Amino acid sequence: MTYANFLTDPFPPAITLPDEERMGPGRFFNRELSWLAFNFRVLEEAANPRVPLLERVRFLSISATNLDEFYSVRVAGLRELAREGNHTPAADGRTPEEQLVLINADARKLMETQQTTLDALLREMHDEKIDVLTRDQLTKSDLARIDAVFMSHVFPVLSPLAIDPAHPFPFIPNEGFSLALQLERSRDKRGLQALLPIPAQIDRFLQLPEVDGTQRFLPLEELLLQKIPDLFPGYRVKGHCAFRVLRDSDLEVEDEAEDLVREFEVALKRRRRGEVVRLKLSANAPKSLRDVIVQELRVTEEEIIEIDGLIGLSDLNELVLDTRRDLQWPSFTPRVPERVQDFDGDMFAAISQKDMLLHHPYETFDMVIRFLAQAARDPNVVAIKQTLYRTSNESPIVDALCEAAENGKSVTALVELKARFDEAANIRQSRKLERSGAHVVYGFINYKTHAKISTVVRREGDKLVTYTHYGTGNYHPITARIYTDLSFFTCDDALGRDATKVFNYIGGYAEPETLENLAISPTMMKARLIELIGAEAAHAEAGRPAEIWAKMNAIIEPDVIDALYDASNRGVKINLVVRGICGVRPGVVGLSENIRVKSVVGRFLEHSRIVCFGNGHGLPAKKARVFISSADWMGRNLTRRVETLVEIKNATVKAQIVSQIMAANLADTAQSWVLSPDGSFQRETERPDEPLFSCHRFFMENPSLSGRGSAGASDVPELTHSRD
Repeated sequence: MTYANFLTDPFPPAITLPDEERMGPGRFFNRELSWLAFNFRVLEEAANPRVPLLERVRFLSISATNLDEFYSVRVAGLRELAREGNHTPAADGRTPEEQLVLINADARKLMETQQTTLDALLREMHDEKIDVLTRDQLTKSDLARIDAVFMSHVFPVLSPLAIDPAHPFPFIPNEGFSLALQLERSRDKRGLQALLPIPAQIDRFLQLPEVDGTQRFLPLEELLLQKIPDLFPGYRVKGHCAFRVLRDSDLEVEDEAEDLVREFEVALKRRRRGEVVRLKLSANAPKSLRDVIVQELRVTEEEIIEIDGLIGLSDLNELVLDTRRDLQWPSFTPRVPERVQDFDGDMFAAISQKDMLLHHPYETFDMVIRFLAQAARDPNVVAIKQTLYRTSNESPIVDALCEAAENGKSVTALVELKARFDEAANIRQSRKLERSGAHVVYGFINYKTHAKISTVVRREGDKLVTYTHYGTGNYHPITARIYTDLSFFTCDDALGRDATKVFNYIGGYAEPETLENLAISPTMMKARLIELIGAEAAHAEAGRPAEIWAKMNAIIEPDVIDALYDASNRGVKINLVVRGICGVRPGVVGLSENIRVKSVVGRFLEHSRIVCFGNGHGLPAKKARVFISSADWMGRNLTRRVETLVEIKNATVKAQIVSQIMAANLADTAQSWVLSPDGSFQRETERPDEPLFSCHRFFMENPSLSGRGSAGASDVPELTHSRD
């Protein structure tokens, strides 16, 4: 379906539901099951023949990593609620216990599909001269090779552990991977049970010398099984199995902690020791070994997943080989915006000419780094303020802030310690910033600071000018290569004042009474969104064109979804692009027949948050109201985080968002899935005389409008021009 079809075709026929389902909890899809459906779409890319082979291996690895995090956080939380006897239903009416049953069934199907997908990928890799071997396939020269590697790189870090009354079962940390062994002493047939923890510090796949041009790899557990005689001299293996542990990884922090950093350091240590929420175990494990593992880890049968295949699929990313670029996406170099080049790289000169919106990763994130690095060295810059939610370990953003502080500028960094799985990295960065002389603020205990804001105050003549960056994604130069996000640069006075008020709120609890172009959560964003949705419904009732386009990672907040349902019933046409979790049930008579939902899953991870309102003129339209945001429409983002919703008023930037970014996302058919009223997703298929259109390819080939590109509405297949 082209974009023109999306604009002009009637919405698909809606289904009818019983009143109790349409008006009750059945109007929402379950959050957890919707997330699993998203991970099925990720896994589906691992079987997509249009995706290069090693990129499919990467998708399989990502789906496994995603599922691990889901279990260690979401499933762990639900399990705790169920154990406490909490029967409070989710928005869809299911109790924690009911959700766990359904999650378990779907997750097991997902893991079975992962193994089937791996088998198919290994066959294709063999055809491309990449083999993953077992120890039975090793040649004599291989055995000599692994002897040397084992003794020099593996043996020194191993800790073989007997299991007997003198050697109790050891602690296995979160994500710990181990071999369990049933051994027999050769001289007297005496049995011994032992564990061999597999160190995470060693690569999972050992590369062997090529044979006839084939690159060959041996999994580390196969190497260890081959070398048991060196680890347990005088014993032979009677039976063995592998297992991997996932533990509850959600952090609990005391509300009244006097030293927040120290409290998080203690909580991080507790994370490694959380209760086991999932045990993956080799299928057909010897009963004696299985029994001792299950007993010592205190898991139930429902928490055990028996795997007939490779355990720890997340490690497959090691097989995405730099030497086989022919089996990966064609290389792509992000663009430097022409406007910045016109000013010889001077970010302040480029921004002062006109607001600028960069679309990452198509426009390079280096411009964000340059913005701060230039500020650090500019003698006219007097102050920098910056939020940091996630950033890289060796962060050029943090380096620039440290340099600015060392150069005598006033630097304030709002570091979020509660960024899940990045807490330790953020503690390190905060201490680095403090050593340089920056003022580090940790924000609220009860709220996460998820907003992406940076301000640079610069002396220009006899006045101070505030240059502001608002982002939809993190200040993370590595993920910015694969996440699609927006960076909005402006020196507009009102947007600068708004940003300063947000910093004052986070650092000094000074809640802003008024904001000019901004709405923030947890204080006002949810109400503002519902108000804007309602205003669009009023346009529909008055007979004016009424449309809403929104793009984000997740929509599950019930009040916002109900506002969308109300707008649909009042005649507003609503198109949603939701990458992951979606609680909206589209295409239901009397509820959502004017709502369509699609998900884009492809080469880049869709991460930008956008919402456009026709404002009585339909979409696309010059008079539309357009916003970018750091927030998804989830309860946590709208009520338990500090987030921003920024209205875009610059005409060129608005056109870029509506007629370029949103238009291409709606036009996409190459990597899109459409949500059905029953909760299933259907992949878009190629039609006669209508080739598949990829929004990712379009963005790679066409510069952004505000960066001085020209491609827009008319360049997206069959897209009608913007309305007045």
